[in-house]
Amino acid sequence: MAEKINVIASLMVYLGAILMAYNVYSYVKYARWISEKGNWEKEKNLYYIPIILLIVFLIGYIIVGIIMKPNIVIGIILFGGSIFVAVMMYISNHTARKIQENEELQASYTAAKRASEAKSQFMSNMTHDIRTPLNAIMGYTKIAMQEDVSCEDRRSYLEKVQTSAEQLLSIVDDVLVMNRIENGRIELKSENASLRKIVNDTADLVYTQMKEKDIEFIVKADEIQNDEVVCDRNHLSRAIMNLLSNACKYTQRSGKVLFEVKQTSADENKASYEIIVADNGIGMSEEFMERIFKPFERERSETVEKISGVGLGLSITKNIIDMMNGKIVVDSKKGEGSCFTIYLDLPLAKEKKEVKKNKNIDYSKIRILIVEDNEVNYEIASMFLSKHGFKIDHTDNGKNAIEKITSAKNGYYDLILMDIQMPVMDGLEATRRIRSLSERLKAKTPIIAMSGETSPESKEEAYEAGMNGYITKPVNPDEMLETIEEVLNA
Repeated sequence: MAEKINVIASLMVYLGAILMAYNVYSYVKYARWISEKGNWEKEKNLYYIPIILLIVFLIGYIIVGIIMKPNIVIGIILFGGSIFVAVMMYISNHTARKIQENEELQASYTAAKRASEAKSQFMSNMTHDIRTPLNAIMGYTKIAMQEDVSCEDRRSYLEKVQTSAEQLLSIVDDVLVMNRIENGRIELKSENASLRKIVNDTADLVYTQMKEKDIEFIVKADEIQNDEVVCDRNHLSRAIMNLLSNACKYTQRSGKVLFEVKQTSADENKASYEIIVADNGIGMSEEFMERIFKPFERERSETVEKISGVGLGLSITKNIIDMMNGKIVVDSKKGEGSCFTIYLDLPLAKEKKEVKKNKNIDYSKIRILIVEDNEVNYEIASMFLSKHGFKIDHTDNGKNAIEKITSAKNGYYDLILMDIQMPVMDGLEATRRIRSLSERLKAKTPIIAMSGETSPESKEEAYEAGMNGYITKPVNPDEMLETIEEVLNA
Protein backbone atom coordinates (compact mmCIF):
# COMPACT_ATOMS: atom_id res chain seq x y z
CA MET A 1 0.00 0.00 0.00
CA ALA A 2 2.84 2.38 0.93
CA GLU A 3 4.52 1.65 -2.39
CA LYS A 4 1.37 2.58 -4.30
CA ILE A 5 1.08 5.86 -2.37
CA ASN A 6 4.71 6.72 -3.14
CA VAL A 7 4.17 5.98 -6.84
CA ILE A 8 1.08 8.21 -6.86
CA ALA A 9 3.04 10.93 -5.05
CA SER A 10 5.90 10.76 -7.60
CA LEU A 11 3.39 10.76 -10.48
CA MET A 12 1.75 13.87 -9.04
CA VAL A 13 5.15 15.59 -8.83
CA TYR A 14 5.96 14.69 -12.45
CA LEU A 15 2.55 15.84 -13.65
CA GLY A 16 3.02 19.02 -11.63
CA ALA A 17 6.41 19.54 -13.31
CA ILE A 18 4.86 19.09 -16.78
CA LEU A 19 2.05 21.49 -15.89
CA MET A 20 4.58 23.98 -14.50
CA ALA A 21 6.57 23.78 -17.75
CA TYR A 22 3.36 24.56 -19.62
CA ASN A 23 2.78 27.47 -17.20
CA VAL A 24 6.20 28.87 -18.08
CA TYR A 25 5.39 28.63 -21.81
CA SER A 26 1.93 30.19 -21.29
CA TYR A 27 3.30 33.06 -19.25
CA VAL A 28 6.00 33.89 -21.83
CA LYS A 29 3.31 33.92 -24.54
CA TYR A 30 1.06 36.07 -22.35
CA ALA A 31 3.88 38.54 -21.60
CA ARG A 32 4.61 38.94 -25.32
CA TRP A 33 0.94 39.57 -26.08
CA ILE A 34 0.75 42.21 -23.34
CA SER A 35 3.90 43.96 -24.66
CA GLU A 36 2.40 44.13 -28.17
CA LYS A 37 -0.78 45.82 -26.92
CA GLY A 38 0.79 48.85 -25.40
CA ASN A 39 3.89 50.79 -24.49
CA TRP A 40 5.41 48.66 -21.69
CA GLU A 41 9.03 49.69 -22.25
CA LYS A 42 9.51 50.90 -18.68
CA GLU A 43 7.64 47.99 -17.07
CA LYS A 44 9.02 45.13 -19.19
CA ASN A 45 11.61 44.16 -16.55
CA LEU A 46 8.76 43.38 -14.16
CA TYR A 47 7.59 40.61 -16.47
CA TYR A 48 10.94 38.82 -16.15
CA ILE A 49 10.41 38.22 -12.41
CA PRO A 50 7.44 35.77 -12.73
CA ILE A 51 9.27 33.91 -15.51
CA ILE A 52 12.33 33.46 -13.27
CA LEU A 53 10.16 32.33 -10.34
CA LEU A 54 8.24 29.84 -12.50
CA ILE A 55 11.50 28.41 -13.84
CA VAL A 56 12.84 28.09 -10.27
CA PHE A 57 9.65 26.25 -9.26
CA LEU A 58 10.03 23.98 -12.30
CA ILE A 59 13.62 23.14 -11.32
CA GLY A 60 12.41 22.45 -7.78
CA TYR A 61 9.76 20.04 -9.10
CA ILE A 62 12.40 18.18 -11.11
CA ILE A 63 14.79 17.95 -8.13
CA VAL A 64 12.05 16.69 -5.85
CA GLY A 65 10.91 14.16 -8.42
CA ILE A 66 14.38 12.79 -9.23
CA ILE A 67 16.47 13.11 -6.05
CA MET A 68 13.94 13.02 -3.24
CA LYS A 69 11.24 10.49 -2.51
CA PRO A 70 8.12 12.66 -2.15
CA ASN A 71 5.29 11.55 0.07
CA ILE A 72 1.64 12.04 -0.76
CA VAL A 73 1.44 15.39 1.08
CA ILE A 74 4.33 16.87 -0.92
CA GLY A 75 2.84 15.42 -4.12
CA ILE A 76 -0.54 17.03 -3.42
CA ILE A 77 1.05 20.37 -2.51
CA LEU A 78 3.26 20.50 -5.63
CA PHE A 79 0.58 19.25 -8.02
CA GLY A 80 -1.96 21.59 -6.45
CA GLY A 81 0.50 24.47 -6.77
CA SER A 82 0.84 23.85 -10.52
CA ILE A 83 -2.94 23.73 -10.90
CA PHE A 84 -3.27 26.96 -8.88
CA VAL A 85 -0.70 28.74 -11.11
CA ALA A 86 -2.43 27.41 -14.24
CA VAL A 87 -5.83 28.64 -13.02
CA MET A 88 -4.41 32.07 -12.09
CA MET A 89 -2.73 32.25 -15.50
CA TYR A 90 -6.04 31.47 -17.23
CA ILE A 91 -7.91 34.10 -15.17
CA SER A 92 -5.25 36.75 -15.81
CA ASN A 93 -5.12 36.00 -19.53
CA HIS A 94 -8.93 35.91 -19.84
CA THR A 95 -9.30 39.16 -17.86
CA ALA A 96 -6.62 40.96 -19.88
CA ARG A 97 -8.22 39.93 -23.16
CA LYS A 98 -11.66 41.03 -21.96
CA ILE A 99 -10.21 44.40 -20.96
CA GLN A 100 -8.60 44.63 -24.41
CA GLU A 101 -11.89 43.78 -26.12
CA ASN A 102 -13.72 46.39 -24.05
CA GLU A 103 -11.09 49.01 -24.90
CA GLU A 104 -11.36 48.18 -28.59
CA LEU A 105 -15.16 48.35 -28.39
CA GLN A 106 -14.89 51.69 -26.59
CA ALA A 107 -12.42 52.96 -29.20
CA SER A 108 -14.74 51.80 -31.99
CA TYR A 109 -17.69 53.46 -30.31
CA THR A 110 -15.73 56.69 -29.82
CA ALA A 111 -14.55 56.62 -33.44
CA ALA A 112 -18.09 55.94 -34.67
CA LYS A 113 -19.43 58.73 -32.49
CA ARG A 114 -16.81 61.16 -33.81
CA ALA A 115 -17.54 60.06 -37.38
CA SER A 116 -21.26 60.60 -36.76
CA GLU A 117 -20.60 64.03 -35.28
CA ALA A 118 -18.29 64.90 -38.20
CA LYS A 119 -20.93 63.70 -40.65
CA SER A 120 -23.62 65.75 -38.90
CA GLN A 121 -21.38 68.80 -38.92
CA PHE A 122 -20.51 68.18 -42.57
CA MET A 123 -24.18 67.85 -43.52
CA SER A 124 -24.93 71.03 -41.61
CA ASN A 125 -22.15 72.88 -43.45
CA MET A 126 -23.17 71.40 -46.79
CA THR A 127 -26.83 72.30 -46.27
CA HIS A 128 -25.88 75.89 -45.47
CA ASP A 129 -23.27 76.29 -48.20
CA ILE A 130 -25.30 74.59 -50.93
CA ARG A 131 -28.46 76.53 -50.07
CA THR A 132 -26.62 79.86 -50.25
CA PRO A 133 -25.71 79.67 -53.97
CA LEU A 134 -28.96 77.81 -54.74
CA ASN A 135 -31.01 80.62 -53.19
CA ALA A 136 -29.04 83.13 -55.27
CA ILE A 137 -29.53 81.10 -58.46
CA MET A 138 -33.27 80.69 -57.91
CA GLY A 139 -33.78 84.27 -56.72
CA TYR A 140 -31.85 86.04 -59.46
CA THR A 141 -33.29 83.75 -62.14
CA LYS A 142 -36.82 84.60 -61.02
CA ILE A 143 -36.01 88.33 -61.03
CA ALA A 144 -34.31 88.11 -64.45
CA MET A 145 -37.44 86.46 -65.93
CA GLN A 146 -39.64 89.44 -65.04
CA GLU A 147 -40.76 91.49 -68.04
CA ASP A 148 -39.96 94.94 -66.61
CA VAL A 149 -36.26 94.18 -66.08
CA SER A 150 -33.83 96.14 -68.25
CA CYS A 151 -31.25 94.32 -70.40
CA GLU A 152 -28.44 95.75 -68.27
CA ASP A 153 -30.02 94.56 -65.01
CA ARG A 154 -30.90 91.18 -66.52
CA ARG A 155 -27.28 90.70 -67.57
CA SER A 156 -26.15 91.63 -64.06
CA TYR A 157 -28.54 89.08 -62.53
CA LEU A 158 -27.39 86.36 -64.91
CA GLU A 159 -23.75 87.08 -64.05
CA LYS A 160 -24.64 86.57 -60.39
CA VAL A 161 -26.42 83.33 -61.29
CA GLN A 162 -23.26 82.15 -63.07
CA THR A 163 -21.07 83.11 -60.11
CA SER A 164 -23.36 81.23 -57.72
CA ALA A 165 -23.42 78.19 -60.01
CA GLU A 166 -19.62 78.15 -60.12
CA GLN A 167 -19.55 78.39 -56.32
CA LEU A 168 -21.97 75.46 -56.07
CA LEU A 169 -19.89 73.41 -58.50
CA SER A 170 -16.76 74.18 -56.48
CA ILE A 171 -18.38 72.82 -53.30
CA VAL A 172 -19.46 69.59 -55.01
CA ASP A 173 -16.06 69.24 -56.67
CA ASP A 174 -14.24 69.61 -53.33
CA VAL A 175 -16.35 66.85 -51.79
CA LEU A 176 -15.63 64.51 -54.71
CA VAL A 177 -11.88 65.27 -54.66
CA MET A 178 -11.68 64.70 -50.91
CA ASN A 179 -13.51 61.40 -51.30
CA ARG A 180 -11.02 60.26 -53.95
CA ILE A 181 -8.09 61.34 -51.76
CA GLU A 182 -9.41 59.42 -48.74
CA ASN A 183 -9.94 56.32 -50.90
CA GLY A 184 -6.45 56.56 -52.40
CA ARG A 185 -7.85 57.05 -55.89
CA ILE A 186 -5.78 60.10 -56.86
CA GLU A 187 -2.53 59.59 -58.72
CA LEU A 188 -0.20 62.45 -59.60
CA LYS A 189 0.96 62.87 -63.18
CA SER A 190 4.54 63.73 -64.07
CA GLU A 191 4.58 66.28 -66.86
CA ASN A 192 6.72 69.19 -67.97
CA ALA A 193 5.32 72.48 -66.74
CA SER A 194 6.28 76.12 -66.51
CA LEU A 195 6.22 77.28 -62.91
CA ARG A 196 5.75 80.90 -63.97
CA LYS A 197 2.76 79.91 -66.11
CA ILE A 198 1.23 78.05 -63.14
CA VAL A 199 1.73 81.21 -61.05
CA ASN A 200 0.23 83.52 -63.66
CA ASP A 201 -2.70 81.25 -64.58
CA THR A 202 -3.63 80.64 -60.94
CA ALA A 203 -3.34 84.34 -60.11
CA ASP A 204 -5.61 85.17 -63.06
CA LEU A 205 -8.32 82.88 -61.65
CA VAL A 206 -8.64 84.92 -58.45
CA TYR A 207 -7.83 88.34 -59.87
CA THR A 208 -11.48 89.28 -60.41
CA GLN A 209 -12.42 88.22 -56.85
CA MET A 210 -9.57 90.32 -55.45
CA LYS A 211 -10.58 93.32 -57.57
CA GLU A 212 -14.22 93.12 -56.45
CA LYS A 213 -13.09 93.43 -52.81
CA ASP A 214 -10.54 96.13 -53.70
CA ILE A 215 -7.75 93.89 -52.31
CA GLU A 216 -4.18 94.80 -53.18
CA PHE A 217 -3.03 91.59 -54.87
CA ILE A 218 0.76 91.29 -55.18
CA VAL A 219 2.19 88.50 -57.33
CA LYS A 220 5.94 87.79 -57.34
CA ALA A 221 7.86 85.17 -59.30
CA ASP A 222 11.13 87.02 -59.94
CA GLU A 223 13.30 84.61 -57.95
CA ILE A 224 12.62 81.61 -60.19
CA GLN A 225 15.79 80.68 -62.07
CA ASN A 226 14.65 77.22 -63.22
CA ASP A 227 11.17 77.68 -64.65
CA GLU A 228 10.64 74.36 -66.43
CA VAL A 229 9.91 71.61 -63.88
CA VAL A 230 8.24 68.20 -63.73
CA CYS A 231 5.05 68.06 -61.66
CA ASP A 232 1.30 67.54 -61.78
CA ARG A 233 0.36 70.99 -63.05
CA ASN A 234 -3.40 70.71 -62.38
CA HIS A 235 -3.11 69.41 -58.82
CA LEU A 236 -0.40 71.94 -57.88
CA SER A 237 -2.57 74.72 -59.30
CA ARG A 238 -5.52 73.43 -57.29
CA ALA A 239 -3.48 73.38 -54.07
CA ILE A 240 -2.35 76.98 -54.61
CA MET A 241 -5.80 78.08 -55.74
CA ASN A 242 -7.34 76.88 -52.47
CA LEU A 243 -4.88 79.05 -50.51
CA LEU A 244 -5.50 82.11 -52.70
CA SER A 245 -9.27 81.67 -52.56
CA ASN A 246 -9.17 81.48 -48.76
CA ALA A 247 -6.88 84.51 -48.57
CA CYS A 248 -9.40 86.47 -50.63
CA LYS A 249 -12.42 85.24 -48.62
CA TYR A 250 -10.91 85.92 -45.20
CA THR A 251 -9.33 89.29 -46.01
CA GLN A 252 -11.41 92.39 -45.46
CA ARG A 253 -12.18 94.88 -48.20
CA SER A 254 -9.14 97.01 -49.19
CA GLY A 255 -6.81 94.49 -47.57
CA LYS A 256 -3.63 92.96 -48.99
CA VAL A 257 -2.72 89.50 -50.32
CA LEU A 258 0.78 88.40 -51.33
CA PHE A 259 1.38 85.47 -53.66
CA GLU A 260 5.08 84.76 -54.06
CA VAL A 261 7.03 81.85 -55.54
CA LYS A 262 10.78 81.79 -55.10
CA GLN A 263 13.56 79.33 -55.77
CA THR A 264 15.86 78.65 -52.81
CA SER A 265 18.37 76.14 -54.29
CA ALA A 266 19.04 73.90 -57.27
CA ASP A 267 21.33 71.24 -58.68
CA GLU A 268 21.42 69.63 -62.12
CA ASN A 269 18.42 67.40 -61.40
CA LYS A 270 16.04 69.29 -59.12
CA ALA A 271 15.31 72.63 -57.48
CA SER A 272 13.74 73.73 -54.21
CA TYR A 273 10.90 76.23 -54.17
CA GLU A 274 8.86 78.14 -51.62
CA ILE A 275 5.28 79.08 -52.45
CA ILE A 276 3.94 81.78 -50.12
CA VAL A 277 0.37 83.03 -49.75
CA ALA A 278 0.08 85.72 -47.08
CA ASP A 279 -2.73 88.10 -46.15
CA ASN A 280 -3.61 90.68 -43.52
CA GLY A 281 -7.08 89.27 -42.99
CA ILE A 282 -8.95 88.00 -39.93
CA GLY A 283 -6.31 85.41 -38.96
CA MET A 284 -6.81 82.31 -36.82
CA SER A 285 -6.51 81.24 -33.21
CA GLU A 286 -3.66 78.96 -32.09
CA GLU A 287 -6.20 76.35 -31.02
CA PHE A 288 -7.75 76.20 -34.51
CA MET A 289 -4.37 76.05 -36.26
CA GLU A 290 -3.76 72.65 -34.64
CA ARG A 291 -6.63 71.14 -36.64
CA ILE A 292 -6.70 73.45 -39.64
CA PHE A 293 -5.78 70.74 -42.18
CA LYS A 294 -8.42 68.25 -41.02
CA PRO A 295 -11.45 67.74 -43.30
CA PHE A 296 -14.58 69.83 -42.62
CA GLU A 297 -12.86 72.00 -40.01
CA ARG A 298 -13.79 75.67 -39.85
CA GLU A 299 -13.21 78.13 -37.05
CA ARG A 300 -16.49 79.25 -35.60
CA SER A 301 -17.06 83.00 -35.39
CA GLU A 302 -19.63 85.49 -36.61
CA THR A 303 -17.29 86.60 -39.40
CA VAL A 304 -16.50 83.09 -40.61
CA GLU A 305 -20.14 81.97 -40.46
CA LYS A 306 -20.98 84.56 -43.12
CA ILE A 307 -18.33 83.17 -45.50
CA SER A 308 -19.20 80.15 -47.66
CA GLY A 309 -17.16 76.96 -47.44
CA VAL A 310 -17.31 73.43 -46.04
CA GLY A 311 -13.75 73.24 -44.71
CA LEU A 312 -12.22 70.98 -47.36
CA GLY A 313 -9.91 73.28 -49.30
CA LEU A 314 -6.97 73.24 -46.90
CA SER A 315 -7.28 69.50 -46.31
CA ILE A 316 -7.17 68.92 -50.07
CA THR A 317 -4.15 71.24 -50.38
CA LYS A 318 -2.21 69.45 -47.64
CA ASN A 319 -2.96 66.02 -49.11
CA ILE A 320 -1.76 67.15 -52.54
CA ILE A 321 1.44 68.65 -51.14
CA ASP A 322 2.07 65.52 -49.06
CA MET A 323 1.66 63.40 -52.20
CA MET A 324 4.31 65.61 -53.84
CA ASN A 325 6.63 64.90 -50.88
CA GLY A 326 6.44 68.55 -49.90
CA LYS A 327 5.51 70.37 -46.73
CA ILE A 328 3.03 73.11 -45.87
CA VAL A 329 3.22 75.27 -42.74
CA VAL A 330 0.99 78.03 -41.46
CA ASP A 331 1.65 81.07 -39.29
CA SER A 332 -1.30 83.17 -38.18
CA LYS A 333 -2.48 85.60 -35.53
CA LYS A 334 -6.05 86.47 -34.74
CA GLY A 335 -6.91 89.83 -36.30
CA GLU A 336 -3.54 90.22 -38.03
CA GLY A 337 -3.60 87.76 -40.92
CA SER A 338 -2.22 84.40 -42.06
CA CYS A 339 0.78 83.14 -43.99
CA PHE A 340 0.89 79.72 -45.67
CA THR A 341 4.22 78.45 -47.02
CA ILE A 342 4.62 75.40 -49.26
CA TYR A 343 8.07 73.82 -49.53
CA LEU A 344 8.61 71.69 -52.64
CA ASP A 345 11.51 69.94 -54.34
CA LEU A 346 10.68 69.52 -58.03
CA PRO A 347 12.63 67.67 -60.74
CA LEU A 348 13.85 69.93 -63.53
CA ALA A 349 12.42 69.34 -67.00
CA LYS A 350 14.99 68.05 -69.48
CA GLU A 351 13.30 69.43 -72.56
CA LYS A 352 10.41 71.66 -73.41
CA LYS A 353 7.17 70.09 -74.47
CA GLU A 354 6.25 70.97 -78.04
CA VAL A 355 2.81 72.47 -78.40
CA LYS A 356 0.87 71.17 -81.38
CA LYS A 357 -0.84 74.01 -83.20
CA ASN A 358 -4.43 73.51 -84.24
CA LYS A 359 -5.39 73.70 -87.88
CA ASN A 360 -8.17 76.09 -88.83
CA ILE A 361 -11.55 74.34 -88.84
CA ASP A 362 -14.63 75.45 -90.74
CA TYR A 363 -17.30 74.71 -88.12
CA SER A 364 -20.13 75.08 -90.65
CA LYS A 365 -18.95 71.90 -92.38
CA ILE A 366 -18.89 69.83 -89.16
CA ARG A 367 -21.93 67.73 -88.25
CA ILE A 368 -22.12 66.60 -84.61
CA LEU A 369 -24.40 63.92 -83.18
CA ILE A 370 -25.24 64.76 -79.57
CA VAL A 371 -26.27 61.65 -77.62
CA GLU A 372 -27.85 63.00 -74.42
CA ASP A 373 -30.97 61.93 -72.52
CA ASN A 374 -31.23 65.13 -70.47
CA GLU A 375 -33.12 67.74 -72.49
CA VAL A 376 -31.58 70.72 -70.66
CA ASN A 377 -28.03 69.45 -71.17
CA TYR A 378 -28.76 68.89 -74.85
CA GLU A 379 -30.25 72.35 -75.33
CA ILE A 380 -27.28 74.07 -73.70
CA ALA A 381 -24.74 72.14 -75.79
CA SER A 382 -26.80 72.57 -78.96
CA MET A 383 -27.24 76.34 -78.51
CA PHE A 384 -23.53 76.87 -77.95
CA LEU A 385 -22.40 74.69 -80.87
CA SER A 386 -25.04 76.07 -83.26
CA LYS A 387 -23.87 79.57 -82.40
CA HIS A 388 -20.42 78.61 -83.68
CA GLY A 389 -21.88 77.19 -86.90
CA PHE A 390 -21.85 73.44 -86.18
CA LYS A 391 -24.62 71.29 -87.65
CA ILE A 392 -26.40 69.39 -84.88
CA ASP A 393 -28.31 66.10 -84.68
CA HIS A 394 -29.67 64.59 -81.49
CA THR A 395 -30.73 61.30 -79.94
CA ASP A 396 -31.38 60.30 -76.34
CA ASN A 397 -29.65 56.94 -75.83
CA GLY A 398 -26.79 54.77 -77.06
CA LYS A 399 -29.01 52.29 -78.96
CA ASN A 400 -30.56 55.05 -81.06
CA ALA A 401 -27.11 56.52 -81.64
CA ILE A 402 -25.89 53.25 -83.16
CA GLU A 403 -28.96 53.12 -85.41
CA LYS A 404 -28.33 56.68 -86.61
CA ILE A 405 -24.67 55.93 -87.31
CA THR A 406 -25.34 52.69 -89.20
CA SER A 407 -28.20 54.12 -91.28
CA ALA A 408 -26.30 57.28 -92.26
CA LYS A 409 -23.89 57.38 -95.18
CA ASN A 410 -20.14 57.17 -94.56
CA GLY A 411 -18.69 60.42 -93.26
CA TYR A 412 -22.11 61.95 -92.51
CA TYR A 413 -21.21 62.50 -88.86
CA ASP A 414 -17.85 64.12 -88.18
CA LEU A 415 -18.07 63.83 -84.39
CA ILE A 416 -20.19 62.31 -81.62
CA LEU A 417 -20.73 63.92 -78.20
CA MET A 418 -21.68 60.91 -76.05
CA ASP A 419 -23.26 61.09 -72.60
CA ILE A 420 -22.05 58.28 -70.32
CA GLN A 421 -25.11 57.49 -68.19
CA MET A 422 -28.25 56.97 -70.30
CA PRO A 423 -31.27 54.65 -70.32
CA VAL A 424 -31.58 51.69 -72.75
CA MET A 425 -27.82 51.72 -73.52
CA ASP A 426 -25.10 53.76 -71.81
CA GLY A 427 -22.40 55.69 -73.63
CA LEU A 428 -19.59 53.24 -72.92
CA GLU A 429 -21.42 50.26 -74.42
CA ALA A 430 -22.58 52.36 -77.39
CA THR A 431 -18.98 53.43 -78.03
CA ARG A 432 -17.73 49.84 -77.92
CA ARG A 433 -20.36 48.79 -80.46
CA ILE A 434 -19.60 51.70 -82.77
CA ARG A 435 -15.92 50.80 -82.67
CA SER A 436 -16.81 47.22 -83.71
CA LEU A 437 -18.88 48.23 -86.78
CA SER A 438 -17.86 46.50 -90.01
CA GLU A 439 -17.76 49.80 -91.91
CA ARG A 440 -14.38 51.10 -90.80
CA LEU A 441 -15.02 54.77 -91.58
CA LYS A 442 -18.08 54.80 -89.31
CA ALA A 443 -16.26 52.77 -86.68
CA LYS A 444 -13.53 55.42 -86.54
CA THR A 445 -15.92 58.34 -85.99
CA PRO A 446 -14.39 60.54 -83.21
CA ILE A 447 -16.34 60.27 -79.94
CA ILE A 448 -16.07 62.67 -77.00
CA ALA A 449 -17.50 61.67 -73.63
CA MET A 450 -19.72 64.03 -71.64
CA SER A 451 -19.94 63.02 -67.98
CA GLY A 452 -20.57 64.34 -64.50
CA GLU A 453 -17.78 62.05 -63.24
CA THR A 454 -14.43 63.79 -62.83
CA SER A 455 -12.33 60.93 -61.46
CA PRO A 456 -9.29 59.61 -63.39
CA GLU A 457 -10.85 56.13 -63.28
CA SER A 458 -13.93 57.34 -65.17
CA LYS A 459 -11.78 59.02 -67.80
CA GLU A 460 -9.62 55.93 -68.17
CA GLU A 461 -12.72 53.77 -68.57
CA ALA A 462 -14.01 56.08 -71.30
CA TYR A 463 -10.73 55.97 -73.21
CA GLU A 464 -10.58 52.18 -72.84
CA ALA A 465 -14.07 51.96 -74.39
CA GLY A 466 -12.70 53.79 -77.43
CA MET A 467 -13.52 57.45 -76.78
CA ASN A 468 -11.19 60.17 -78.06
CA GLY A 469 -11.87 62.93 -75.54
CA TYR A 470 -13.57 63.67 -72.23
CA ILE A 471 -15.66 66.69 -71.13
CA THR A 472 -16.97 67.05 -67.59
CA LYS A 473 -20.42 68.38 -66.70
CA PRO A 474 -21.56 71.01 -66.20
CA VAL A 475 -19.97 71.66 -69.57
CA ASN A 476 -17.62 74.63 -69.91
CA PRO A 477 -18.20 76.00 -73.45
CA ASP A 478 -14.55 76.97 -73.94
CA GLU A 479 -13.39 73.54 -72.76
CA MET A 480 -15.90 71.87 -75.10
CA LEU A 481 -14.70 73.85 -78.14
CA GLU A 482 -11.05 73.25 -77.25
CA THR A 483 -11.61 69.49 -76.86
CA ILE A 484 -13.53 69.30 -80.14
CA GLU A 485 -10.68 71.06 -81.96
CA GLU A 486 -8.07 68.76 -80.39
CA VAL A 487 -10.00 65.61 -81.34
CA LEU A 488 -10.71 66.76 -84.90
CA ASN A 489 -7.09 67.78 -85.43
CA ALA A 490 -5.64 64.57 -83.97
